[in-house]
Amino acid sequence: MRNLLLFLILSIGKVLAISSQEAQKVGEKIWQNECSGKFESLTHWGERENFPSLGIGHFIWYPVGQRDRFQEKFPDLLTFIQKQGIVLPSWLKTAEGCPWKSRQEFYDQIQSPQMKELRELLFDTRNLQALFIAERLEKALPKMTEKLSPTEKEKITAVFNRLASTPQGLYALIDYVNFKGEGTDPKETYQGQGWGLLQVLQGIPSSSNNVVADFAESAKKVLAQRVKNARMEKNEEKWLKGWFNRLETYQTVP
Repeated sequence: MRNLLLFLILSIGKVLAISSQEAQKVGEKIWQNECSGKFESLTHWGERENFPSLGIGHFIWYPVGQRDRFQEKFPDLLTFIQKQGIVLPSWLKTAEGCPWKSRQEFYDQIQSPQMKELRELLFDTRNLQALFIAERLEKALPKMTEKLSPTEKEKITAVFNRLASTPQGLYALIDYVNFKGEGTDPKETYQGQGWGLLQVLQGIPSSSNNVVADFAESAKKVLAQRVKNARMEKNEEKWLKGWFNRLETYQTVP
């Protein structure tokens, strides 16, 4: 990597911290999970999707006039990195949405000057993207527990803090909230059921003896239910094996 990831400190109740080495490993693993660690995959548009996925976290960017149920995060990332002093290319700074209107147009221009400039920017700001993802986790706990009963809030907070106290658990939390969201957006549901971090934490028993392993197992159940609830034409089952392989990494890294 050209640049070491920034020293990263998260503060949730001022008890959660991650060292620079841990932050680097988490950022690299997310890049591996989303992009197979490939420079070219920093700009990607999946089949049957109406948006590209960009950067180490495959942040969604919708073309003008197109929306889906999934949260758009790429504009937020651009705002974040600008606040860290990064100067964007003029075309990117003024863009009101993704300038490529379709997957075909996107790949027709995959070697265009703009696309090459975008990949270079995304490669050079990997450290800031990792920080952006981690800060999303920092904000996730109050968002997830806001509407819970006192008993459920206590349980979710306790499980969250147990996970956050270990390198493997912290990686699982950071990766999953980027991977599938907080689980609080009513639009990110199929048949009224979400698949985000909240739903995974709800499936972990309070008495868990191995909270990271139970996190992975709960996530498998949540994602399997998502696939079951999805419309048949979406064919989400094709992703399930890859999703499960990703969840298995939570018990071994960083």
